[in-house]
Amino acid sequence: MSPFRVLVFSKTSGYRHASIPAGISCFQSLAARTNLFSVTASEDASLFTPESLSKYAVIVLLQTSGNIFNQEQLDALKGFVGSGGGVLGIHSAASGMPEDEWYGRLIGAHFDMHPPAEHGTVLPSSSDNKHFTLASSSLPKHDWLDEYYNFYFTPDNPNPHLPSNLTHATPHPAQNPTLTLLLKGDLSTFAGSKMGSEHPLAWCQEFEGGRSWYIALGHFDEAWANEWFVGMVGRGLIWCARREKEAEIGVKGFCLGDGE
Repeated sequence: MSPFRVLVFSKTSGYRHASIPAGISCFQSLAARTNLFSVTASEDASLFTPESLSKYAVIVLLQTSGNIFNQEQLDALKGFVGSGGGVLGIHSAASGMPEDEWYGRLIGAHFDMHPPAEHGTVLPSSSDNKHFTLASSSLPKHDWLDEYYNFYFTPDNPNPHLPSNLTHATPHPAQNPTLTLLLKGDLSTFAGSKMGSEHPLAWCQEFEGGRSWYIALGHFDEAWANEWFVGMVGRGLIWCARREKEAEIGVKGFCLGDGE
């Protein structure tokens, strides 16, 4: 099969991450190294039309934030997903479209807040998780410096400052039956969690005909040079494109090491 096309979209109308260029460069490098996909990088939301999006297999929401789409553009994204497209969200993508319930379900949660960046331990959601994204000879723990995002969730633990327009916010990611959890934080290793007994950090889902995959990590440039993180994101991209079988050989071009 020919390489699939990826739109790396990094528009921001809220906080802008300095690591966006590093993320774009990483996706471009992965494309060149594996020959599995090609990359178009843009911050132009006018690309979000049915005709334009039909060219792509996956849209990467790279550190997007705030109200990045008008209603027409959001409808085009809905159509893309409904036609089988994949959406991969990185870190602050969960803070995009904060007033839109559908977008929150697409990502899997709406961003609430984060404590100051701190070191913590990231580990698989369970020891027997065999999801393609976690493919490796082992599933090690990782010491990781990042902003450990907290997310809005209802109704089990209502947030007192839940925006009025999010009265139907998504469930806690760990309690959302539509999500497959991939990574979580070891609560004994960082101090800023407001997520209760489990702090999910990455998940994926089959969603309205398409696929979505999200990771809450990736704030700093260093993430995009880390073999473990890049391997996770690369395999997430392949999964969103439904190319797991085709990529069994080519995916070896991704960094699959344990990182530092």
